[in-house]
Amino acid sequence: MPFRPKPAIYAALAVAASASIATALYAMTVSPVVVDLQTSGQRMSQVVTIENKYAKPVILEVLTQEAEYTDEGVRGTGKATDDLLVFPPQAQIAPGGTQAVRIQYVGDPDLAKSRHYFVTVAQLPVKIPEGESALQLLYNFQIVTGVSMAGKKPNITVSNAGSYIGGDGKPRVLLVLNNNADTYGYLSNGSLRIVQKDDAGKEIFRKTMTGDQISQEIGFGLVGAGQVRKMQTGIVLPASGGSVEAYFTPSTR
Repeated sequence: MPFRPKPAIYAALAVAASASIATALYAMTVSPVVVDLQTSGQRMSQVVTIENKYAKPVILEVLTQEAEYTDEGVRGTGKATDDLLVFPPQAQIAPGGTQAVRIQYVGDPDLAKSRHYFVTVAQLPVKIPEGESALQLLYNFQIVTGVSMAGKKPNITVSNAGSYIGGDGKPRVLLVLNNNADTYGYLSNGSLRIVQKDDAGKEIFRKTMTGDQISQEIGFGLVGAGQVRKMQTGIVLPASGGSVEAYFTPSTR
């Protein structure tokens, strides 16, 4: 699924500010934006495709940094890394053209635990002719890149479940996910059953979700190696009281 970014606006004096614009104005896509690599074998590398829908050429550079796990998923640390090799590190894409970028793991082949990185595809400003002023929309795309060890599997469980009040005042499902394995995994690589009972023990809500439904309604649900993640989902409950239980069944594939 192509990534839809938030652009940065660069004015003629190179003053930048964050901005959001309508989807129709997005002129670049990157696919995929989630990459799963391994420390050895054929899965040490993967190709991502960048498409330029602008009417003009674009210039890009590709940067890598370490990432860390959070309750929101994963975030960049700002610390550059040599564990990933990207080629080409810079490219110019013609109008309507595409560019393939290979991401390859070249770090420690004997990792004790899986790791995550951010690969940033950054659009560079073009030189503006002297005497002219222009507004350039420059995009940064974050590719979430995980590296695991061949033969290792995650062990994701729901250690607790409850509810929280969302910004709209509605009660929603809160999950506490535990992965006590040496490699990361995804909640969407399995099925999820959620049950809510009122204070009298009567069932008032039940929802069973496949992996595809989890991806659509919650997200991939990344849980890092050894991570305990408190995940606020968007699933609305009929009431804020009572008890909530959740059961995760990993895929056997």
